[in-house]
Amino acid sequence: MEAIEKIKEIAAQAVPAAKIEIINSTPAAQQPALLVDREHIYAVGKFFKEDPRFQMDFCSCVTAVDYLPKADKSGCIEVVYHLYSVAQKQGPIVLKVRAPRELDQCRVPSLTPLWRACEFQEREAYDLYGVKFDGHPDLRRILMWDEFVDHPMRKDYVPPPDYEWEPTPHDDTLQRAVEEGGIMPPTAREELEKAKKK
Repeated sequence: MEAIEKIKEIAAQAVPAAKIEIINSTPAAQQPALLVDREHIYAVGKFFKEDPRFQMDFCSCVTAVDYLPKADKSGCIEVVYHLYSVAQKQGPIVLKVRAPRELDQCRVPSLTPLWRACEFQEREAYDLYGVKFDGHPDLRRILMWDEFVDHPMRKDYVPPPDYEWEPTPHDDTLQRAVEEGGIMPPTAREELEKAKKK
């Protein structure tokens, strides 16, 4: 496969309006990625899937990363796609797209219409980070229950003091529920009383 600089150049020629930037991932991964603006992430993804030089016919992973605001820059939620070509036995090409952290603005185009493998993984990013994927065929929670409020993988998430939903609270969870006045199942109260008597 071509070097990342060449891949960026080819993609920029194919989708001239797109803003594409090479960014380095964490040092452990040592894998550069292409950061694409929200308005053109779908077009760039479609290009990589359909262009015969790349034929990225498989999206193996979709995930998200929460970047809190810092003094020198605003925060964002970054959605990451890992693309491979099974046909040409090459990859990955890592695409990234960023959205504001504010829930009403935290949206990006869904790539599920391009790669069916994105469907459940985009739902997971929605459920845990609050990213709304425009054009997703079935965007709903996949891990948390429907009535759950908030998105637990966000760095500013605060767990509720009500632990009634956890059937077997223990150790730190049980102690926190006691300290914060959370509601505990009767069995948890019994365990707590036994532990006090020892």
